[in-house]
Formats: sequence, structure tokens, C-alpha cells
Amino acid sequence: MTAWSAADIPDQTGRTAIVTGANSGLGLVTATELARHGASVVLAVRNTAAGEDAARAVRELAPRSELVVRAIDLASLASVRDFAAQIADERESIDLLVNNAGAQNLGPRRTTVDGYEFHLGTNLLGHFALTGLLLPTLSRGADPRVVSLSSITHKRERLDFDDLQLERSFSPMHAYGASKLATTTFGIELDRRLRAAGSPVGSVLAHPGLARSSFIEHAWEDRGVVGRTMGRLFSLVATQPTERGALPQLYAATARGVQSGQFFGPDGRGERRGDVTAVRASRTASDPVAARQLWSVAEALTGVTYLSSIARLSGESRD
Repeated sequence: MTAWSAADIPDQTGRTAIVTGANSGLGLVTATELARHGASVVLAVRNTAAGEDAARAVRELAPRSELVVRAIDLASLASVRDFAAQIADERESIDLLVNNAGAQNLGPRRTTVDGYEFHLGTNLLGHFALTGLLLPTLSRGADPRVVSLSSITHKRERLDFDDLQLERSFSPMHAYGASKLATTTFGIELDRRLRAAGSPVGSVLAHPGLARSSFIEHAWEDRGVVGRTMGRLFSLVATQPTERGALPQLYAATARGVQSGQFFGPDGRGERRGDVTAVRASRTASDPVAARQLWSVAEALTGVTYLSSIARLSGESRD
């Protein structure tokens, strides 16, 4: 694939995009570039004050952009439902949903409002519920896409359905990686189900490699002054700028010719950094048996079932 940059983003005028976690990091870069290229962008954020600050920053770069800030706490299924209902009331259609927000808890095990392990509950279950609730509105969009944000950490994890909530064994890095494996599995299975239904909605995945973020530096905080210094040095040497890390998800969201089920990330060694290219998910993430089991668990835990939405989408596509 020829090197691709934000300058290559096609005109997004007339398209409506929702970006979760849009107030900082990869989400802010994604929202900014979509707005700069003409999209109407909904900044879906937990902290609306931070969201408004982000919107002002975006407007400085894209003065004519149409931006709105809406509250969503992906660690609360009630909040997810409220957000989805508000969007359905405000918008006849959505063209793009970027499931960007990610929980990064480096402390002891904690749970969401609904009692689920924090990483799993936010990174998978919150976005699973949001996507399912917005499917009917997405189906009315033009070239509608759902972009799910994965991570290279998913490749070293496995799904333990006997301890999915990590009640017996917990470590922050394992919890994060396992939640990203679950997210990747979800994105692939969503593609399977949408294709089988003949839906117009596409499910695409992306990961940023090792993008510069506070999460990487904070991972070293409990190692004293030397550890914190090493964390900062590692971040500078081994990671790529956030703007570059956002390119795979921007490509997945906007590039012409992207097909449902594709996965994009950096082309460098270990997919840690580099130009955007098509990449492969782990064998575990691609396992349809595990995916069906995870899907059943997610529907049971969230109370959001896709059957009626996908069936309706299938019927609409045949009309």
C-alpha cells in the first residue's frame, strides 16, 4: 500500500460521524481530521467540559466544522442507552461510528457501574451495546461503517470464558489486552453477521501500533523515578506520534474501496509503527466458535440483542 496520510482523506462533506473518546489522544486526532475534511462530527465523551475544550481546539483548525458534544459513559449501560436514544432523536442517519474510546486502568481490579470488569465492560460491552443500538440509524447512512479500535496487545491474549471478568486472576496489562482481543473478535463477528444479513453497514478494524499516549508512560509510574524516566524515554523512542497512530483508523473510516471485515495497522516491525497497511488479526480473534460464544455473553450482559436489528436491516436491503 502506498504511504497514506491525512491529506489523502476523501471529502467527507455531508457525512455524519460519531467518535467515542474524542476529547483527547487518537479520538481527538480522528475527530479533527474528519471535521477538517467536511464531516459533521459528534464528539461522544464522558466529560462534556473536556469535550467542549476539544471542540474549541478542533474549530481552530476547522472553523467551518459542524461539531456537537454529547455525553456518554461507556462504563454505564444506562448512559449508553441514553446516548443512543438521543442520537436517534437528533439524526435521521449516521454514516460512521468510530469505537475509539478505551479504558486503561493501571490500578487494582475495578468494575463498571453495572458490575463488570472495567476494561471488558468499557472497551467491549459499552461499544457492543452502542453499536447494536445505533445499527438502525447507521443502516440509513451512505457507505455506513463501524470502525472498532483494536491493539497489537490482542495477539498475545486468549479468551478465558471461565474467568472472563478476571475475578480469579487480574493484572492491568492482561485485562487491557484481553479486552482488546474481545473487541477485535467482536469486530470480526459483526462483519460476519452483517454480511450474512445483506446489511449495508460495514465493520472494519484498526489499531494504532504503539502510539504516543499517557497510558504508556503511566504504565511505568510505580517503578520510581528511574522507572518514570525509562517510561518517558521508551515513549519517545519506541512509539510514533499520536497523529500517525490515528491514520489506520482514519483510513478504515474514510478511504475508498475499504471492505467490511478488513483490518488496518502500521506496516513496520511488529506492527508497532509505520505506514498504514492491511494486517491480520490473531487466530484466536478470528475463531468463529469463540466469537459466537463471546457474542452470546455480550448480549446477555448488556441486554442488547442484534437479532431484530440485523433482521430488519436484511429486510430493508431486499426492499
